[in-house]
Amino acid sequence: MRLYLYEKCDTCRKALQWLKARGIAYTAIPIREQPPTLAELQTMLRHVGDLKRLFNTSGGDYKTMNMKDRLPTLPEPEVLALLAAHGNLVKRPFALSKTTGTTGFDAAKWQQLFP
Repeated sequence: MRLYLYEKCDTCRKALQWLKARGIAYTAIPIREQPPTLAELQTMLRHVGDLKRLFNTSGGDYKTMNMKDRLPTLPEPEVLALLAAHGNLVKRPFALSKTTGTTGFDAAKWQQLFP
């Protein structure tokens, strides 16, 4: 599993604890310095089904870039390119395995996806 996260994010720390407690292997990647690739974002979009679920809507960059108003009018390729270029825009943790993926951390959901 590739796990994009931000070390100061409480939700990311909870996800890490959850994975460690279950002995699930992962590769931690700093999301700000190395955002998910375009291919990974496209794959995640297929898993989550909605572009907005890829965004860290409470983040400063989301607000500064006025994404709330811009997002509905942007074509999908442009949205994915923005996410690939700006790790702060991406919802974290961003967990992608060979068969599934999700954004954010919800223990019940993670239990279903990563048994």
